[in-house]
Amino acid sequence: MKNIKKNLTKSVKNKAGRSSGRVAVRHQGGGEKRRVRKIDWKRDKVNVPGKVEQIEYAPSRSANVALVLYEDGERRYILATKGMKPGFSVMSGDKAPIKEGTATTLDRIPVGMPIHSIELKPGKGGQLVRGAGTMATITAKEGKMAHVRLPSGELRKILLSCRATIGQVGNETHGLEKMTKAGQKRHKGIRPTVRGVAQHPGSHPHGGGEGRSGIGMPSPKTPWGKKTLGKKTRKRKKYSNKNIISRRKTKAQKKDKQK
Repeated sequence: MKNIKKNLTKSVKNKAGRSSGRVAVRHQGGGEKRRVRKIDWKRDKVNVPGKVEQIEYAPSRSANVALVLYEDGERRYILATKGMKPGFSVMSGDKAPIKEGTATTLDRIPVGMPIHSIELKPGKGGQLVRGAGTMATITAKEGKMAHVRLPSGELRKILLSCRATIGQVGNETHGLEKMTKAGQKRHKGIRPTVRGVAQHPGSHPHGGGEGRSGIGMPSPKTPWGKKTLGKKTRKRKKYSNKNIISRRKTKAQKKDKQK
């Protein structure tokens, strides 16, 4: 087993979707105990070179993490990029070289270069594009803003003074992994999901009927009787809407385009 730095991790109590004493989120429970890695999202150790000591599995996220030892002796975890290996040199700041693993402001990063862990507000830390295998690209720079194409297809404006890390997030085959047995899901803390049509009519709107019957209604519903298809998941007046140039394409729009 690799040498895990305990001062860079923390234990998190598993509430299993029952933080209020009742089931608030279904299909959660059990799972292995985890020590969550404290990730350096801000990358605020400016202009201090560091070297990657090891690449580690992080139980709380899809991407792997890299343990970096800086020249002043401090160690921190960062997201591991696609080409990152032990011995890889990294740096952040306005004097850092433009290469994979460097965290710097968007005004220094060339147009078309893959980036991840992007800030939405200067100094707040990386918030966008943090999942395994994801990357965004700068398509243009205009005034104080950069136009960034996100993995979802959304094009949005972000301040040039915000930081991002150069490169694609590693562990890009994560999306191809398959669960081969029920126990793997239970180790992750995921409990079984029962179809609505297989339940009692008192437990789900799709339930009941004789034999193998359908849902018995024009459109599917949640266990609480709300319609599920076409539900908006974003606030209409969210503060960051003004920075969106073009919205992401929905699954329905993608299907129409293929036709």
